[in-house]
Amino acid sequence: MSSTALFRTLKQSFGYDFFRPLQEEIITDALAGRDVFALLPTGGGKSLCFQLPALIREGLTVVVSPLIALMKDQVDALTASGVAATFINSTLGAAESRARLRGLFNGEYRLLYAAPERLMLDGTIEMLRQWNVAQIAVDEAHCISEWGHDFRPEYRQIAKLRDVFPEVPFMALTATATERVRGDIVKHLRLRDARCYVASFNRPNLSYRVVPKAKPYEQTLAFIRGRKRECGIVYCSSRKATESVAERLVADGIAARPYHAGLEDKVRALNQELFLRDEIHVICATIAFGMGINKPNVRFVLHYDLPKNVEGYYQETGRAGRDGLPSECLLLFSSGDVVKQTSFIDEKSDPEEQRVAREQLQKMVHYAECAACRRAELLRYFGEEFGEPNCGGCDNCLEPRETFDGTLAAQKFLSCVYRLRQASRFGVGLNHIIEVLTGGASEKVLKWGHDKISTYGIGKEHSRAEWAALGREIIRLGYCRQSAEKFSTIELTEAGMEILRSRKTVTLTRPPAEPERGREDKRRVGDIACDEALFEQLRRLRKEFADSRDVPAYIIFSDVSLRIMAREYPTTERAFANITGVGAKKVEEFGAPFMEAIQKYLRENPRQVFADELDRFNGPPPRRVAASASRESYRMFAAGQSFGEIAKARGLAESTIAKHVSDAIEAGEPGDADAHFTAAEQAELHAVFDQLSDYALAPVKEALGNRYDYSRLHLFRAIRRARKA
Repeated sequence: MSSTALFRTLKQSFGYDFFRPLQEEIITDALAGRDVFALLPTGGGKSLCFQLPALIREGLTVVVSPLIALMKDQVDALTASGVAATFINSTLGAAESRARLRGLFNGEYRLLYAAPERLMLDGTIEMLRQWNVAQIAVDEAHCISEWGHDFRPEYRQIAKLRDVFPEVPFMALTATATERVRGDIVKHLRLRDARCYVASFNRPNLSYRVVPKAKPYEQTLAFIRGRKRECGIVYCSSRKATESVAERLVADGIAARPYHAGLEDKVRALNQELFLRDEIHVICATIAFGMGINKPNVRFVLHYDLPKNVEGYYQETGRAGRDGLPSECLLLFSSGDVVKQTSFIDEKSDPEEQRVAREQLQKMVHYAECAACRRAELLRYFGEEFGEPNCGGCDNCLEPRETFDGTLAAQKFLSCVYRLRQASRFGVGLNHIIEVLTGGASEKVLKWGHDKISTYGIGKEHSRAEWAALGREIIRLGYCRQSAEKFSTIELTEAGMEILRSRKTVTLTRPPAEPERGREDKRRVGDIACDEALFEQLRRLRKEFADSRDVPAYIIFSDVSLRIMAREYPTTERAFANITGVGAKKVEEFGAPFMEAIQKYLRENPRQVFADELDRFNGPPPRRVAASASRESYRMFAAGQSFGEIAKARGLAESTIAKHVSDAIEAGEPGDADAHFTAAEQAELHAVFDQLSDYALAPVKEALGNRYDYSRLHLFRAIRRARKA
């Protein structure tokens, strides 16, 4: 199928003008009948990869989905866009089930959603043979791997469908999988010569913060109160905690409900439904909540307790900002949570399972305590390098923590490890080392005679908690290694021995300070500036339509669509159809009332002009004068030197040179797009900038699949702005 036809279907059915990274390639392969493995981040558009081919090809696309709520959510969204889709599961009454099965036999549907255990029933397989199955898409495919964070044995049965439908192409999709899990998925689903697509794990619209857990409930309440009317998830490690936190939030005036596997099915389903429909703003949940939840306007995810592994943390934070708008991820961290998680691990019966869990927990603790860019740390876990020195979206990049000369502390710690090994010929754990350093008199210290070694009591200047943080950083720096066994021991590495021998300087990081109370809440960088009063009116109108159709509000329009409406003020059908996320079916159903609401608003209120649009409305701005540093960099650039060459010659960062040149062009110096970008690149860049605006480059970079570095994006934006002016 031609690219033009794909884009036409994309716009008409789903209201989008361009594909997200890798979507077009995945869809093209699917339509060609190939097996495909797709790893796209949450919010990266996995569903479209099988939904759009289902509209184009003949036959039925069968979607394996693990959760009943997710099936209904996806089918409601497709139906609102005019796509014939259905699901079959245990929530349907007998009459409704018969009606849907009749429609499947008559070829009325393009997509069928079902859980793996339902699909693998003999009766269902026999019916599938008669329904002209054209593709089988396995969503949340990481559930098939026991190495993943959410293994489900029933997923292993799906591969039997390969024998039933040997010629039907398979598509496996997930948002979270290490390289080992990816291999497991391909193996167990028996994908044949599969095309594998792995998008960036980076979610540039998410900000990441870790703060010391002091008074967790008070910290949580202050955070939520600073984000009025915004929806968020508070993840807790236990069922009891979810209920306690939710109850206290309600008492303090926050619309919140608990969610965990121990609640009655009806209560749990009701609480989820209230959250999806914005009737409540906060859901307090265990990890039982959220997989596949398609609510796009979750603006924050707060971890009240420490997650047990990085994969779970990544997936849980990924439930924020699915619509691409800026959203926040906050983790409350304490060493007590590490102890709690370790005790959970000790309760496991399988030694190998214990070892893997300890290893995963160590990596999670490393993430929580590290002073490096959190975005880079997350990406590195999944085998991806970030490539930027500062992400501009995590606490460690925005407010770098203070470092200090920790040579003496490191030498004391390393010496203690060495002396303990020398004295006893066996390794000990971190807590025992701290006990010796601080002069403790525990039973084991006295029993093994460790109160007699030279390093006993030499670290009393630090508290036990401080030594725990210092010790873990010393391990992260590679001066010691920690085993992942039940009684995890610590031993010196060659690098640690070298520190003791050479007395080389060791720089350590001070632990983060407790956050300020009552922090001012500002509009997040990268948010879509719009007429907030109109946005609120459109939100109320959207909710009326959603309630009347018994669906969540985002099924009607996403927040992104509403914010663009409240920015562009579309009052004609053509202008309304150009709004992101507005397809032909939604123009037909909702265009008139929404345009009428906008017209009414404009009769009573002036149209706002936003800072990034001033040039368009006010004509050419006065020519600015570029600073001398910018002029010199621009002179060298105009002479044909690259950003890298100029940076080397001037002893500056390449990003600084790009900023100089961009400033000079925006100040009026000539800038020729044809000299630096092909016609195809210019068309692609203009389309994305038109879609996302140009005040934040991170979303643009992600939308373009990270194929353009920031320097080139700065340059193109400057040329584009200068041309508009």
